[in-house]
Amino acid sequence: MNNKRDITGARNLTMMTDLYQLTMMYGYYRHGMTKNEAVFDLFFRNRENSAYAVMAGTESVIDYINSLRFEEDDLEYLRSLKLFDEEFLDVLRNLRFTGEVYGMPEGTVVFPYEPLIRVRAPIMQAQLVETALLNLVNHQTLIATKAARVVYAAAGDDVMEFGLRRAQGPDAGIYGARAAMIGGCTATSNVLTGQMFHVGVKGTHAHSWVMSFPTELEAFRAYADIFPTSCLLLVDTYDTLRSGVPNAIKVFDELKARGCKPVGIRLDSGDLAYLSKKARQMLDEAGHAGVKIFASGDLDETVIRDLKTQGAKIDVWGVGTKLITSLDCPALGGVYKLSAEFIGGVEHPKIKLSDNVAKMTNPGYKKVLRLYDRKNGMALADLIALADEEIDENRPLRIYHPEQRYKTKVLSNFTVRELLVPLFVEGRQVYEPPEMSEIQAYAKRELATFWEESKRLLNPHEYKVDLSDRLYELKQRLIREHSSSNDAAIGK
Repeated sequence: MNNKRDITGARNLTMMTDLYQLTMMYGYYRHGMTKNEAVFDLFFRNRENSAYAVMAGTESVIDYINSLRFEEDDLEYLRSLKLFDEEFLDVLRNLRFTGEVYGMPEGTVVFPYEPLIRVRAPIMQAQLVETALLNLVNHQTLIATKAARVVYAAAGDDVMEFGLRRAQGPDAGIYGARAAMIGGCTATSNVLTGQMFHVGVKGTHAHSWVMSFPTELEAFRAYADIFPTSCLLLVDTYDTLRSGVPNAIKVFDELKARGCKPVGIRLDSGDLAYLSKKARQMLDEAGHAGVKIFASGDLDETVIRDLKTQGAKIDVWGVGTKLITSLDCPALGGVYKLSAEFIGGVEHPKIKLSDNVAKMTNPGYKKVLRLYDRKNGMALADLIALADEEIDENRPLRIYHPEQRYKTKVLSNFTVRELLVPLFVEGRQVYEPPEMSEIQAYAKRELATFWEESKRLLNPHEYKVDLSDRLYELKQRLIREHSSSNDAAIGK
């Protein structure tokens, strides 16, 4: 797909699941429930450090579903567990995904409790895919969101992803870098990600290059001789201002004399605000105003914001560990919850109740709508609605705070866009993932439709996500019914 070598698509991840998915599937089989259709929603709950997330992982979901099948060695291993009978193992042997999957396109700005993926399938199939879908979407959405925050802090400067060596394994490095590109990074140091997904790769030399030569100046000259049109020099191996920058200027002078344009210098340690300002002054005075200053070294959105506030003269940011691991928020916390069953074609909405309101679920077969101001194209609010609901764009719409229902707002002069798109229908893939350049452009347009208040790094404005009136009434009815049945059960 997309003429690329995709690790997830090239291997069968069917056995990448939790054991309880298989034991539940066996239970459904033994209880004659295999013809029941289930609807599951994949969503995340409130995030501590961001009002929004950036969807990523949709393409990996498609690759996973297409490869879903148990191989003979899988069945032999399951047989060795002595949990399942041979009839059930034969069912697994012939299992293929026959249901539907709807998902958010990668790069979509998403919010808590909105279904990012909606699965409707025979209950055994819908149950089986839970773990893998959460693994794929949770990680990639987490990193895309972190990247979007870093890029926002950079305020128009280029951001490069440099995290492969600190990622938690090859997949995290490869797909984390891809997700970072969705979030707005302009290049990655990860060559395999560049090859697989046709994204830009960038890099310069390490300190070891400089240390391998008798002098720093000789190291710089050797590098410039090899890469005269893309010369970017790391200047902090010994002494940034007394050695590194002066030696870089000498080499840049020599390159200019040869008709070549030097690219820049990289700072990787020290007080980046002070060093970048002094280096900028030195470069400008030497006639190299066009040379860029790159910075790296334990950066994240907070550090970048503070450095810019302090007037740092940095043009390009290389962000590694804190981006690829999302260090301050290491998990998205997405969940996969049953919202409805179809038995004999009749829908039975389902709800999970909890003493913790945040853990209650929204019932029914649903969709997600985004409302835009017709005049300026900015996002006004999202509406989680039942799948068969239609919103009349020509009539005012009252929306409510999801918990404090007395807080309301009337929207008018708006347009509506449905966010979930079909990925699979009757087991067949119906969605062709866009090229990465298209995803990046889409993500940039998406973020531009939200006001700065919703994107700020600290205490962001809470974007409005409401339940439609019909969905809200359904939820309240189910709460009352469960409460009444529990009261009757204990004799109240």
